[in-house]
Amino acid sequence: QLQAYGGGLVQAGGSLRLSCEASGRTFSNHGMGWFRQTPGKEREFVAAISWSGGRTYYADSVKGRFTISRDNAKNTVSLQLNSLKPEDTAVYYCAGSRRVIANTRGEYDSWGQGTQVTVSS
Repeated sequence: QLQAYGGGLVQAGGSLRLSCEASGRTFSNHGMGWFRQTPGKEREFVAAISWSGGRTYYADSVKGRFTISRDNAKNTVSLQLNSLKPEDTAVYYCAGSRRVIANTRGEYDSWGQGTQVTVSS
């Protein structure tokens, strides 16, 4: 129901734009978020946006570099990744929460397949 895409290989300092499309049902009344995971590590919170788009949260590690947005008419949520660093390399997942906005993994109940982001130094 959630499909993330847009990942790829980019040099440090570069940019990528990830998108997540929802199908099967609307997520316009859900908080949406992005998480990322590297091998052997827990899936970590990256960014979240409220159902209206009026509120956003970011992990400290990406604040000022990443921007989350959503288009409820298209049932999509996006993550703009700027000034990428090698430590941003991970599989990125989008997720939906029944809460207005959420920043912990346990608050999300819908998950998409991830998209790989690789940042070379």
